Formats: sequence, C-alpha cells, structure tokens
Amino acid sequence: MKRSIKYLALVSALGAFGWMQPAHSAPIDISSWTCVGSCGTSTADGDVTLSPFGSSEYGWISTSNGPSIDGLDVGSETTGSTITSPLFSANEGDELSFFFNYVTSDGGTFTDYAWALLLDSNLNPALQLFTARTTPDGDTVPGFNLPEPDAEVSLDPSETPVIAGAPDWSPLGDSSGTCWSGGCGYTGWINSSFSFLETGNYALQFGVVNWSDTAYQSGLAFDGATIAGEAIGGNGPPNEIPVPATLALFFTGLVALVGIRRKDLQAS
Repeated sequence: MKRSIKYLALVSALGAFGWMQPAHSAPIDISSWTCVGSCGTSTADGDVTLSPFGSSEYGWISTSNGPSIDGLDVGSETTGSTITSPLFSANEGDELSFFFNYVTSDGGTFTDYAWALLLDSNLNPALQLFTARTTPDGDTVPGFNLPEPDAEVSLDPSETPVIAGAPDWSPLGDSSGTCWSGGCGYTGWINSSFSFLETGNYALQFGVVNWSDTAYQSGLAFDGATIAGEAIGGNGPPNEIPVPATLALFFTGLVALVGIRRKDLQAS
C-alpha cells in the first residue's frame, strides 16, 4: 500500500511539472510555394506576433522591392508580391483554413491592399477568400472597393478595424515604423475557412499590392494553411511533445523510482 502511494505521488509530481508540455510545431515551410516578389518567413517581429495556429515561424509577403503586378486588376495597382501554393487535392466537404494578418504603412488616398484566392487546377481564380484594405477611417476587412469574400467563406472575426499606428515590422523595409496619412496599422490575426463544394485540385494564393504609387509599403503575414487538417506543403498543427527540461525531470523521476524500489526490497 505504501509503495503504491509513493509511486502515485511521484507520477503526480511529474505531471504537475509538465512532463508533456505543448510546444510549437516546426516553422512554416514555404519551400514548395511559388513566390513572385518579396516573400519569406519570420518569428514574432515587432507588431506581428506568432499566429494562433502555433507555428514557431509564419510566412510573409511584402510590397517592398516587389515587381509590377496586376493584383486583383481593379485599377491603379503598381508593385507587389504573390505567393502560390503547390496544387493540392480536396474532397467535397473538406475544410480549407488559414490565418492572416494584414499590415500597412500606407493610407489616405494611397491605400494598398492584400487578398487570398483559391485557384483551380489551371491556376485561374475560383474563389475569393478575403480582401484587406484600409480606409482613412481604418476599416480593413473586407477591403473597400474590392471584391467581397464569396458567401461560402467564413472570416473570424468577420469585420476588422485596423489597429492604428505606424506598424513596426521588418518585412516593410524602410517603411517599418512609418505611416502615410490615416489608415495605417495592422489587423491582427484573422482566420479564414471554407468547405469545398466540389472535389478537385486547387492552389492557394496570397497577394499584396501598392496602390497608385510605390511609396510606403504593405505586407501580409500568413500561417496554418491546411486542408482537412493536413498542411499545404508545410508544417502541421502543434504537437504535445516533451521539451528538454521535462526530459531531465523524467530521468530524475526514474532514478527516484529505482531508489524507492531498493528501499522496499531492503525493508522486505
């Protein structure tokens, strides 16, 4: 009886110290994605924290040093960047989910914008997943004067005011920490999700573009792009894994168990 109590006490102590602790998953992997312009990955940086998905790094694209692009081709686009996933298979009813955070140093009448599109197997637009663009008053998602997300798409939160100010974020280049007129800032992390209506092959595209000029940059952070819980060309959800400190504690516990067992044998 005493021996059982000792074992239970030790196991409880190990649990209290967190033998199995949540740890971030691997950094996002965009090595198989196609980048046009300025793309990369980052840890928490300035105003842009890690995403709720739990990766140790998120992906980003920026208008800084980007080439000329058409964007959503609604007029006056100048330079920017896109990143497109490899083709993936989805079954009817599978859920596409990802997180994004739009960041801009441009405002007034020069408001840049960002978007996400679901592309078909020929890489033609099939579905508008979100748009983000500030107004001088600071509303950002959905983006004003831009296509609204398709009805089947869910955004959480559904409407987002900008967190105002001159955003501090390295991918903005020399524009980090600056702001042109009203409407600068960032959205914070937003979740977009969609359930496929048809089985097929698709790709996911993120984009960001300068508007009317090439000054004062904008960017988009993204993470956790999954289909039915499986990552698109990269990392999966965070796992419960032992971390080094708790491994040491575990081995300490094993030594303690051996000591308890020895005493019990001597007593008997």
